[in-house]
Amino acid sequence: MGERFPLPYTSWDLSGQVALVTGASSGLGDRFARVLAAAGAKVAAAARRTERLERLASEIREAGGVCEPVTLDMTDSDSIVGAVDAAENALGPVTTLLNNAGIPDAARAHKMSVELIDRVFDTNLRGPFVLSCEVARRLIAAKTPGRMVNISSMGAFMYTAAGAASLYSITKAGIARMTEVLAAEWARYEINVNCIAPGAFHSEMLDGMLERIGDISQHFPRQRIGDPAQLDSSLLYLVSPASECVTGTILKVDDGQQPR
Repeated sequence: MGERFPLPYTSWDLSGQVALVTGASSGLGDRFARVLAAAGAKVAAAARRTERLERLASEIREAGGVCEPVTLDMTDSDSIVGAVDAAENALGPVTTLLNNAGIPDAARAHKMSVELIDRVFDTNLRGPFVLSCEVARRLIAAKTPGRMVNISSMGAFMYTAAGAASLYSITKAGIARMTEVLAAEWARYEINVNCIAPGAFHSEMLDGMLERIGDISQHFPRQRIGDPAQLDSSLLYLVSPASECVTGTILKVDDGQQPR
């Protein structure tokens, strides 16, 4: 037993893994792509804003990593399948999926246009489901283990009328439940599906919200907004070999900002 499980049994070495990261053109996705590459994974960085992806890929390569930019529109099913094809053609079969792409609603529920409703649902929930199933089908056919990490939000569990983010909250709650049900379905295939629910961490989306509503950090017990780097260890744990028995878990990382 000791030979198989060293003391301690932990490693962040992702050599040999191919990771597809959505929403990689900014914020948390940009950071996640860099972290996975630094840990040894070959990274397919996917998003709509390809000029940003090219810059990200260049910087990862300069740091000694492997990264391929991939164009992806989460509202388009053909684009989703095409992105997986592009990632695999460039880097090999995808073994790790990070469902990070998401957009805010920033509107009261009764004032949302149908177009906005569709875009938020498609980007935040439908797209990640379609992408997860596409990656899983390929892993199952190849009889290859895999890891999926979905990015939800503490907004999935806590909501006040002041938030003006009802649809965002609904879709992120859906992501949390999607994590649980897909983990149950795919455990037999050695595909682990887990979720990180961040609190308020600096990102393009959050910083845009703070510009509209002002500094909210003074209402938190530690009076600060999190740095994306403080999510690195949670991500690496869920994609590393040492978490092989962890699936269907939602890891809340919010610096104690919200009550339990």
